[in-house]
Amino acid sequence: MKLMRVGDPGHERPAMLDAEGRLRDLSSLVPDIAGPVLSDAGLADLAARAKGADLPVIDPATRIGACVGAVGKFVCVGLNFSDHAAETGAPIPSEPILFMKATSAICGPNDTVLIPRGSTKADWEVELGVVIGTEARYISEAEAMDHVAGYCVINDVSERAFQMEREGQWVKGKSADTFGPIGPWLVTRDEIPDPQALAMWLEVDGHRWQDGSTATMIFGVAHLVSYISQFMSLQPGDVISTGTPPGVGLGQKPPVYLKPGQTMRLGIEGLGEQTQMTAQA
Repeated sequence: MKLMRVGDPGHERPAMLDAEGRLRDLSSLVPDIAGPVLSDAGLADLAARAKGADLPVIDPATRIGACVGAVGKFVCVGLNFSDHAAETGAPIPSEPILFMKATSAICGPNDTVLIPRGSTKADWEVELGVVIGTEARYISEAEAMDHVAGYCVINDVSERAFQMEREGQWVKGKSADTFGPIGPWLVTRDEIPDPQALAMWLEVDGHRWQDGSTATMIFGVAHLVSYISQFMSLQPGDVISTGTPPGVGLGQKPPVYLKPGQTMRLGIEGLGEQTQMTAQA
C-alpha cells in the first residue's frame, strides 16, 4: 500500500493511493497513519477493509502532508554512504553516526522550505526514510525488518554553518522548521523487497546534483534498526533517515548552497517524488 496524509497543516486525514493513482480517503477506517495502524496486523487489517470499501476520492490538488503522523523520534544517520563520505573527505565510520532532528522540522513533501534567519549555507540531502511499525528494543539484525512498517522519501535539509561552525551537536543545523519534508507516501514493507537497491536523486532548478543508490549505504536498514534499538527503544511512527548519497552542496568545489526562490525536486525509486520551493523565513 501507498499510505498518505492529506489536508491543511495540523488537520491532515489518512488516505491512500489506489491502483489507478487516485487519492482515497481512509478516514472511515482509521484515525491516522500512526500508532497501532503501522503494525503488521494493523496494516493487514487496513488493507483488507480498504479493499472492499467504497472510499471517497480526494481532489488531487489537496495538500499532501507528512506520510506518517504522531512521530515521536526523528533519528538520522550521518555519513552513511561510502561515496558521500569520500566527497566530504571524512573517514568511513566504524559505527553508525546518529543525531536527532526536531520533530517540529517535519512538513509535507511539497511544502515550502524556509531558509532560516542568519543562514549562509543551506543544503539538500535526499534520503531513504524508514518508518517503525512495532516497538523495537534490543533487537537483533535478523529481527529488525519485522519492526519496519515501510519506507518514504526524506529531504534532510541542513544548514551547514549552523551544523559545523556553531559548536555543539549537529541538531541545530538540522532542525529548522520545514527542514524535514517526508513523503509523499509511506510505502509498506511488502512493496519494497530490497531497500538496499533503490535509485535516488535530487535536482535544484533542474540541475541534477545527486544521482545515487541505497546500494552504497555503509550500514543497511536492518543493521541501523537493530543498532539504534540498542541505545533507545524505537516506537511505532518513529522515523529513521538513513543518510544521503554524494552530490550535496557542501561537497561541490566550490560549495553550492540554497537561496530563496529555488526549486528542489527529489525522489527514490518506488517511493515517489517531492518538490519544494525555497523562501526566506
